[in-house]
Amino acid sequence: MTSRNEAIDSLESVGTGALPQVAPPRMTGEVQRGKLALMSVTHVVNDFYAGAVPALIPFMVLERNYTYAAASAIMLAANLLGSVLQPAFGLLVDRWRIPWLAVVGFLIAGVGVGISGLTQDLLLTCLAVAGTGLGVAAYHPSATRQAKAASGPRTSGLAVFSVGGNIGMALAPLAVSLVIGNLGLAATPLLALPAVALALLMAIWRGIERAKRARSGVAAPAPTKPARHGKDDWRAFGWFSAMVILSSAGSAGIQAFLALFLISEFGVSTEFGAGSLTLFTGMGVLGTLAGGWLADRIGHILTLRLGYLIGPLALGVMLLAPGTVVALIAIAVLGFAAFIPFSVQVALGMKYLPNRIGTSSGLTLGLGATVGGLFAPVYGILADGHGLRFALTVGLGVKVLALAMTFLLKKPDES
Repeated sequence: MTSRNEAIDSLESVGTGALPQVAPPRMTGEVQRGKLALMSVTHVVNDFYAGAVPALIPFMVLERNYTYAAASAIMLAANLLGSVLQPAFGLLVDRWRIPWLAVVGFLIAGVGVGISGLTQDLLLTCLAVAGTGLGVAAYHPSATRQAKAASGPRTSGLAVFSVGGNIGMALAPLAVSLVIGNLGLAATPLLALPAVALALLMAIWRGIERAKRARSGVAAPAPTKPARHGKDDWRAFGWFSAMVILSSAGSAGIQAFLALFLISEFGVSTEFGAGSLTLFTGMGVLGTLAGGWLADRIGHILTLRLGYLIGPLALGVMLLAPGTVVALIAIAVLGFAAFIPFSVQVALGMKYLPNRIGTSSGLTLGLGATVGGLFAPVYGILADGHGLRFALTVGLGVKVLALAMTFLLKKPDES
């Protein structure tokens, strides 16, 4: 938060002549509910497009006769650019803040999904979803930093922002099933409308706020470097990032092939299979809230272990399920467990790097969380050669290794 001296410095930087009034800074730790709600809405829209890509894959496989390897290549394209560039966006946000980057990010993500169904060519499709990955990568560091500032000191506050992303991912398969299931892949431009509409609304809102400040003579404080809080523990953050990468590597096959598994094993419709992703991410909303609540009570590391334990157990039940009902129950539990660590990981990364919030979120959500998508082609090759059940079993084994790594995590310095 801006201190009194920083506010005075921002006045002096205006120059000579009549100086505008500066809005008083908020107290440290204050929850800015309006700002937090706004950032949560943008998170809904942004992660809607992150969830739309895997939901589109079953339709692409069936309508275009793509192989499993081709389907995994689409997931790779969606994750590769983001995994490389999201930490860089985090560094930029730590240096210059760039709040508008969040809006540009979800707008690019929406456009990428919108054009992904307009071509039969696999390369062009991959380029389109790569644009979606770029937009998602640009969004997260800036938006997470703003949400952290607005949510106060508790992990449960940041969990509210994370739930916005969960809701977006839960809505994506449902919307894709309704739109693409009825109109075909040529209707993907309709999926870009939420991003375009929200970007326009935020531009109008920003213009109104500027006009109000101009009429009242009140100016926002000039951007300043944040005060330092404790010491950055890069070594502990490195082990933590390795754990997140391993967990994401195990999840890559689940995200790409969950719907296809139900379709191939139980003969459900494509729409039903895509809808199972809504169940998965919908339960993730509850899992995210539970994770934030638990982290404030039993600690971040114990909460991570709980989520990392329940997830593989539920995946094993799904793989051994005798019928659709048991499989759906397992998917619901799997979705709940998979999202327990979501906001907890973001908050824990920030505790390891308290002076690099943008960098931490960029690495945790970017290089850490999406580099697992690089493993998607491996699962595609395994699925083509040995079946989806075998590929998902490999993913289960990787998730167990991630659970083991939680016992190597260091408790962050809270001073």
